[in-house]
Amino acid sequence: MDMTEAEVRLADEKMRAETAKLLAETKQISVSTFLAPFLAAVGVIGATAAFVKIFL
Repeated sequence: MDMTEAEVRLADEKMRAETAKLLAETKQISVSTFLAPFLAAVGVIGATAAFVKIFL
């Protein structure tokens, strides 16, 4: 079954859109993977500093 030129273009556009979507999701996951532990560490350091300042 041969595809027409229009069908080939449509399939190509769909593939490009899916690729762009996957790249965007990957970027978001990468940022979240780095940012969540970083923010947790900043919170722990801040809480420790506040604790030390108040009680020591």
